[in-house]
Amino acid sequence: MKIWQKKALIHGMAYFYLAAGVNHFIAPDFYLPLIPPFFSQPELINTLAGIAEILLGLGILYFPTRKRASLGVVILLVAFIPSHVYFIQIGSCLEGGLCVPELVGWLRLLIIHPVLIFWSFWIWKNPRIYA
Repeated sequence: MKIWQKKALIHGMAYFYLAAGVNHFIAPDFYLPLIPPFFSQPELINTLAGIAEILLGLGILYFPTRKRASLGVVILLVAFIPSHVYFIQIGSCLEGGLCVPELVGWLRLLIIHPVLIFWSFWIWKNPRIYA
């Protein structure tokens, strides 16, 4: 893999999480219904998830913190699994909000989520690329 491709993977992940984190504050109504009801204080969870995604995105951009930040992304993704399972349990459709075929919910959980985890592990294993 060429260096520019490696840099693109690092920057892509960083900006993906920065944008996702900011979106938690811009559009909280998108995320709040995805938080399973057995968690108390969904607003706090949404805020903490947004802050974590922003900090981890910045951490991936900054070389000295890249390895720890990419591991943090893995931990965050694992923490989001109950939300993906809950979305499938409710039929992958939120009243007045996100509504997709149930297969899309399963694809998010079984394919997209593992790809994101693999991507984070790749950065964790290759932190010395100066992006």
